[in-house]
Amino acid sequence: MTPGDICTRIREVSSMAQSPSIDVSEISPMAWRLLRTAAGYEQRGVERELDDVIQAHVSMLENDRRGLSQSRRDALFDLYASELTDEQVRALVDVF
Repeated sequence: MTPGDICTRIREVSSMAQSPSIDVSEISPMAWRLLRTAAGYEQRGVERELDDVIQAHVSMLENDRRGLSQSRRDALFDLYASELTDEQVRALVDVF
């Protein structure tokens, strides 16, 4: 997929009607990394924001080395989503 294809797909997804809520257990490692970056966080920054999440948890999730508990994934998703629009979140999760 070329950068142009990615931009086109993101625009298509962003213009779609509101979809059902996102299942955090289905988010890909790449989408997790992009959500964090788009929300303006470094891995260590997440550690400072969430008491129950350390940098290693974020790294493992983004590198598909080990799954995190549902509560930790929910906390991460809520943190990232609070910094992004619904359309941005949906586009990143759907495309990646």
